[in-house]
Amino acid sequence: MAGKKKEKDTEVLAEPKVVDSALEEILADRFSRYSKYIIQERALPDARDGLKPVQRRILWAMEEDGNTYTKQYRKSAKTVGNVIGNYHPHGDSSVYDAIVRMSQDWKSAFPLIDMQGNNGSIDDDPAAAMRYTEARLSKIAGYLMEDIDKETVDWSPNFSDEKLEPTVLPARYPNLLVNGITGIAAGYATNIPPHNLGEVIDAAIFRIDHPQSTTKELMKFVPGPDFPTGGIIMGKEGIYEALDTGKGRVVVRSKAEIEEKRSINQIVITEIPYEVIKVALVKRIDEIRLNNKVSGMLDVRDESDRKGLRIVIDLKKEANPTAILNYLYKNTDLQTYYHYNIIAIVNRTPKQLSLGAMLDAFLEHREDVIIKRSRFDLKRKKARLHIVDGLIRMISVLDEVIAIIRASSSKADSKERLIERFGFSPEQAEAIVTLQLYRLSNTDVMELQSEADTLHKDIHTLEELLKDPAKRQALMKEELKEVKTEFPSPRRSQIRDEIEELVINEMDMVAEETVVPVVSSHGYFKRVSLRSFASSDQNQPALKEGDHLVFCDQASTLDFLLFFTDRGRYGVIPVYQLEERKWKDLGVHYSSFCKIEPSEKIISVFAFKSGLQGVDLILASREGQLMRASCDLLKQPKKGRLASLFTIAPNDALVSVVPSGNPEDEVLVVSQKGRGYRVRTDNIPLSRSKSKGVRGMILQSEDALLGIESCSADDLILENSDGAFKRIPVGEISLLKRPAAGAMLFKEVKKKPVTLVGARTIPGSGSVRIASEQSTVVHAKQLAKMTPASTWSTAVILDEPAPFVTESLRLENGVRILEQEKSPVQQGSLFDVQNLPED
Repeated sequence: MAGKKKEKDTEVLAEPKVVDSALEEILADRFSRYSKYIIQERALPDARDGLKPVQRRILWAMEEDGNTYTKQYRKSAKTVGNVIGNYHPHGDSSVYDAIVRMSQDWKSAFPLIDMQGNNGSIDDDPAAAMRYTEARLSKIAGYLMEDIDKETVDWSPNFSDEKLEPTVLPARYPNLLVNGITGIAAGYATNIPPHNLGEVIDAAIFRIDHPQSTTKELMKFVPGPDFPTGGIIMGKEGIYEALDTGKGRVVVRSKAEIEEKRSINQIVITEIPYEVIKVALVKRIDEIRLNNKVSGMLDVRDESDRKGLRIVIDLKKEANPTAILNYLYKNTDLQTYYHYNIIAIVNRTPKQLSLGAMLDAFLEHREDVIIKRSRFDLKRKKARLHIVDGLIRMISVLDEVIAIIRASSSKADSKERLIERFGFSPEQAEAIVTLQLYRLSNTDVMELQSEADTLHKDIHTLEELLKDPAKRQALMKEELKEVKTEFPSPRRSQIRDEIEELVINEMDMVAEETVVPVVSSHGYFKRVSLRSFASSDQNQPALKEGDHLVFCDQASTLDFLLFFTDRGRYGVIPVYQLEERKWKDLGVHYSSFCKIEPSEKIISVFAFKSGLQGVDLILASREGQLMRASCDLLKQPKKGRLASLFTIAPNDALVSVVPSGNPEDEVLVVSQKGRGYRVRTDNIPLSRSKSKGVRGMILQSEDALLGIESCSADDLILENSDGAFKRIPVGEISLLKRPAAGAMLFKEVKKKPVTLVGARTIPGSGSVRIASEQSTVVHAKQLAKMTPASTWSTAVILDEPAPFVTESLRLENGVRILEQEKSPVQQGSLFDVQNLPED
């Protein structure tokens, strides 16, 4: 114990190593080492063979293990183990992912690995686990490995210094261009698309003959990328920029056809852009259909099978398939941009390469491989010729050679005696003494002489090849042509000179159909299908307390709704953009698609298509202000906003909007206390946008303007606060100049005062509808015509529903709403306006 304690006491503790340096210097040094490593050894390909280190190690490990296309498949797990254990000490998933990608024919034009089993799909499905799949080198991968055993490439020790691995593969063809590659390093990224093998080989041959050829000359052979998924590549200028500078952008569009069926039309997609996930594309198209962003789409199906890719979009017969397809090109991955960024390692340095520079890097490497291979073959053939010469000499003295060997005590003694007796070299003597006896029976000097002659010719050819660059170039061209013949590659992607501009008119994508837009004063919008409307009882739809309908009428999905609020502002919304709801559903509040003020209400709505020229709008406020504005002032409001037309005072509110197509038109101005008069529209001056208007009615104390009505109809129907009605011929109402107080439209009864709650001009044969708890109709002809000085009459109410509701007569709060039944002229369909000029 004492000895152990003494030994323990004498132990010397190692001093910790302390680095005395600034932190930023240490970080900069470590990060620069890391960056250099991932640039050179991880993420970027070598320009010579077009492979990243992990790909090269995988191919070499399979070649070394004899896992070639002429042999049986082997478990992928074994290959992954060989790669990790010998050359690439990283995660097994990263190695297996690289193996899988090199086997996918929708990622590589010519897969370098032939995999058996589930290797994923274009839908981004993962491959089966490595224990289930089997793989081997593909046939074309053998052309990357060819002559690797002839000292054609440099070798470096693996991570454990136990084995050697190739720093580059011999590569019989320009793999960097043919299969392309993607990688991200520190400060660098590369994105090279696949190109057509036959075209690239033709360009390489042309480059051999014309080393100073321009990009335009080379593009006669390589017009652009050739994606394994096909598609249409547009814009030769973008391709030229990318191949000339190493950086650029090209447009890749799906291949689609429009097929007309008996009851529907179909868009059939058979090719999609490179690296687009098919299932995600189909999902995105279906989302557009479900969200009604494009009208007319019935269904989206993925009908892909072993025969090929096929996505089918069913359309309504009346839909515009070309417009819908253009919309999908713009808003989905049916059309994408591919960004060239050609960066590869050249002489251990990352460089941006043009098409010519990529071909030069390959051709320079290929010539170096041919030189090294020729030297190797020359050395081997000279050695063999030396042996053959010795064997020929041996045949002439065979009996004596046999006697010397039999008399010798050992192999070394035999070699020494043969060298001493006949002057053989050590190599020749070795070949003679190791010659098996059975070979002596077949040894013929003529055969040996023939082999010697062949060797002389081969040696002369190799020596000429090493001396003459022209012969090396001829051999390169011949070998490249062999690859092109062995692997025919018809072009898959079409190339178009110009980029087709996508001009999208949303209206072209809308399938025209008749619907029922519904708008309430509180700003709830919806559209109801005719089927849903017809199946309802057509009573008052779902409304919040205190709300009432402002618009409900038939309209086309190609129509627009122009609506005005009580703050003198207006907005425009296409009918097809309204969410489709059932008649009893509430609808969507307009604050969801435009910015509004608190408690801002809608007071008037018009449906329109096209052509506002020559139409004026007469607007009236509760305080008696009138404004006449040309429809030319109406601009399409900015998205999400309302535009101001009539400047309304804080305590005032817009109550009516009436259209006028002629300066000689007349409007009827009516107050709540029953005063009214007619005024010509040209008596109201035209105003600019955001005008405060002019005085239209001189209001008495506690009176307010009820509204204005067009005088184009025959009669004026009034309703009072007691529910009584009165019918007055419009011509009996005084025509005055503004401003005016107007005359009473009914006889006042002091004991029972009433106020007006509704006023509507209608044709003499028209009818009105009372929309209270029960929908009932009152025909105008059932009301006796009266003078303004007469009292009220009682209406005969018919118990029948109104087929369609139009604009409400009552615009303020109340229980009963008087509305006009559909007639030839009505506010809801007077305009025929479509595209307003943009604000």
